[in-house]
Amino acid sequence: MEKPGRRNVLMAGGTLGALGALGVATPAQASSLWTWSPKGSVAGTGEGADPRRVWDPEADDLVASLIDRGEVPKVNKLLKKWTKNGQPLPDGLPADLRDFMEEARKVPSWADEGKLATAYQFNEKRGLYLGVTYGFASGMMSTVIPREARAVYYSKGGADMKDRITKTAKLGYDIGTSNAYKPDGEMIVTCVKTRLAHAGVRHLLPQSPHWTKVADEEIPISQRDMMVTWHSLPTTVMQNLKKWKVPIPEAESEAFLHSWQVAAHMLGIKDEYIPKSWDEANAQAEQVLDPLLAPTPEGIKLADMLLNLGAQLDFGLITKPVLGALTRYVLGDQIANWLKIPREPLWDPVFETAWEPFIAVREGLLSLEKAPGIVQKAYWAFDEILRLGVLLYLSEGDLPISIQIPDANNPNYP
Repeated sequence: MEKPGRRNVLMAGGTLGALGALGVATPAQASSLWTWSPKGSVAGTGEGADPRRVWDPEADDLVASLIDRGEVPKVNKLLKKWTKNGQPLPDGLPADLRDFMEEARKVPSWADEGKLATAYQFNEKRGLYLGVTYGFASGMMSTVIPREARAVYYSKGGADMKDRITKTAKLGYDIGTSNAYKPDGEMIVTCVKTRLAHAGVRHLLPQSPHWTKVADEEIPISQRDMMVTWHSLPTTVMQNLKKWKVPIPEAESEAFLHSWQVAAHMLGIKDEYIPKSWDEANAQAEQVLDPLLAPTPEGIKLADMLLNLGAQLDFGLITKPVLGALTRYVLGDQIANWLKIPREPLWDPVFETAWEPFIAVREGLLSLEKAPGIVQKAYWAFDEILRLGVLLYLSEGDLPISIQIPDANNPNYP
């Protein structure tokens, strides 16, 4: 069993807390013991340790030391200059950080350049759908992942959700580029910086009395937490694309998964936890993601912030009610009700009736002239929604985005 240095896990031997802050067992706490076999991973082998009690010790010890030494502001300033995968690390970085980053930036030996090239073709063809699924399947789902919602809300990123969403969206943008993992790409940089940021949150969040009051874990962002978030991205995206009957060649499907397998490795997830196939990904998600979805006060507030951010963009017809209806359609009534998203008498049935035929029209499987009248009326609005998804989650933006190591928690909750 591994744990971050300097910190003791007080509840040794056994699962983390049977009871939550309110004395009520939650889905996350009541979930079964870890049974997913490392034989189903890209490594094909492993210890099989419960990932709830495994973190990222190399990054955690290092970043805790940087914070304690007061070097984070200097490091963040220097790392703003590091933007390309093949670019030399900036001069002036602490030696221990430099050594770690030189190792962390190495792509795994099992990465397949051919599959990564095919993944780019898939992203090019399906970019419009990816924006919507990253935003309204993955992004909104994160607000009903209790540990993730609390970690976001009480950490530094929770103080400026627009900035945090921009930085989170950079991952979706970078992984979809033609040079994602090549020397002139940026995906490796984004992953390594995110890994460092996660380590900072692990060190700082246990010092927040607001987080510790509601958290059901001693240390946030375990390997299991990271895999839960990972499943909210590629696994959930592919499930929705299949639900919408988007035709996807097998090679492109496997390549899309492979690009995210490499991303998981680069983010510090151990190979023994990374599923080797979609079947294994779905099986793991059924154990670690589906049972723990639940509302929290923090998640409800975050969801409202996200819907407000989308509605604030100058997209005319795309209002908060429309985005709420889309969220209800994508994630279902239960999650929408948890998030207190009101029912929309106009838009809820429009999505239920017209979205899949709209996809069929876009895919050339159905002519617009032969589509139901509601599809013809909603086509322009749905097309605008697809463009909004791209704008929110797949657009690089006008300014350089620099993911930073936090040096404090959310200042609104000191």
